[in-house]
Amino acid sequence: MPQPQESKSSNKQAPSEKADAKPAAKTARKRGKLMIVMIALVLLAGAGGGGAWWWMSRDAGTAQAKPAPVAKAPVFLNLEPFTVNLLEEGGEHYLQTSIVFQVADEKAMEMMKSYLPVIRSRILMLLSSKKPSDLSSPAGKAKLVEDLTLVVREAIPGTTPDRGVVQAFLGAFVIQ
Repeated sequence: MPQPQESKSSNKQAPSEKADAKPAAKTARKRGKLMIVMIALVLLAGAGGGGAWWWMSRDAGTAQAKPAPVAKAPVFLNLEPFTVNLLEEGGEHYLQTSIVFQVADEKAMEMMKSYLPVIRSRILMLLSSKKPSDLSSPAGKAKLVEDLTLVVREAIPGTTPDRGVVQAFLGAFVIQ
C-alpha cells in the first residue's frame, strides 16, 4: 500500500502546481497585451515623427528649389512732345502732350524706334481728330490712352495682337 500514498502525495502536488500556473498565465497575458500596446504606441509615435519630418523637409526643399521670381524691370520709350490743333469747339484749342509707351522688352523698343515716323504720324492724326470736350474728363483721357495704344500696335507689323506694346501713358497734358 505504499503506492497509494505516493499517488496521494502526487495528487496533492498537482493542485498546487495548477494554482501557481493560473496566476502566472494571467500575468503573462497581461504582460503580452501591455507589450503589444507599448509597441503600437512606439510605432505610432515614430510614424508621426517621420511624417512631420517628411512634411517639413518637403516644404524646405520646395522653397530652396524654386527661387522667388525676380521682377523684370519695365521698359519705357519716351516720345518727343506733341503739339496739335484740336477740332474747333468754341474757338481754337491746342493740345500739348508727351506720351510714354511701356513695351515688353528691348526688342520691342527697337522695333518701335524703327517705325517711329509711322507711329508719330498716326499719333498726330489721332490727336488732331479730338475735340477739347473729348479730352477734358478723366474718362476722355482714359479713352485717349486706349486709342494711343491701339494706334501704335497697328503701326508695327507682326502677328501678335500687342506687338510688344504693353500700354501708353500720358507724361504731360495741356489744353489751351
